[in-house]
Amino acid sequence: MNPEIIKSVLALVDEIPAGRVATYGQIARLIGRPKNARLVGKILSQSEHYGDKHPCHRVVNAAGRLAPGWEDQAHLLWAEGVDLKANGFVDLKHYQWEA
Repeated sequence: MNPEIIKSVLALVDEIPAGRVATYGQIARLIGRPKNARLVGKILSQSEHYGDKHPCHRVVNAAGRLAPGWEDQAHLLWAEGVDLKANGFVDLKHYQWEA
């Protein structure tokens, strides 16, 4: 994986304020790679290998769905004031970060 892309993704994720979320596609567009939402997800799933702790819990899919298999994500978001809808998704109209 290209180290510059990794650095760009993680730097942008670090900018997402507490209580807000971004989508994988949004991150991809903001780094100039609009067709690489899955790459963003892959980078974030391996973020522990890239040093500092990054607020990856603030990134969800385009529908507001949390990362599968990551039980702590909901708790981390809740602790920042992000409430989930009845289906367990984030209400993007209310919580999406406007970069």
